[in-house]
Amino acid sequence: MQTIGRKTFVVDCREVPGFGLGGGLAAKGTLSEAAERDVIILSMGPQPRHITKPVCEITYGLREAGINASVLVLEAGTGLPSELIEKHMHGRMSTCGINPREIVQMNMHKLVLIHSGNIPAHFIYKVKLFIKHVERPAIVVCQAPVTLERFAEAGVRVRGFPNENAETKGELVDIVTGVIRGQTCPTEKLEEIVGKVKYWLNVYYGEKKG
Repeated sequence: MQTIGRKTFVVDCREVPGFGLGGGLAAKGTLSEAAERDVIILSMGPQPRHITKPVCEITYGLREAGINASVLVLEAGTGLPSELIEKHMHGRMSTCGINPREIVQMNMHKLVLIHSGNIPAHFIYKVKLFIKHVERPAIVVCQAPVTLERFAEAGVRVRGFPNENAETKGELVDIVTGVIRGQTCPTEKLEEIVGKVKYWLNVYYGEKKG
């Protein structure tokens, strides 16, 4: 149980080492689950550039604003999706992926917040892979400037764009750029993330948060 400001949150935290629900530190393949499933934040892995900054800061910012946030550290979030390797690259490279358990966990929440990196040509395809079978609206938080149009061109279902050729069940609805991996998340960026999460929860579910 955790108190932030004047609001108390019940969070199923990581209690013991191991994979799955639990894991003393933010190990890969672990979920820290909020009692109410408003938002699930995806971290590509437990490296310092993802955990603890800025994912933990984003999590606290959302909870402080009255939004129940869970954190999922993907079991195989690092590396590149096989689609990208097959199309554009050669040689042996680490491959990222998502398993059925993680898809279920994501679908249990109302909105997915994906913390990605600094190379759009890489993370666009990772986002596509992660929401392929997740029927939820998604927001991308990244370092590099990128547009919704680029995601749509890669086959991601994007709100407001033609989706006849979309290859994902999940729908990308917004992007927050300028969040640097491994660095403190600026206050203005936290406010932007909180504002967009509140907005899209209201659009899809009619919920006023905070």
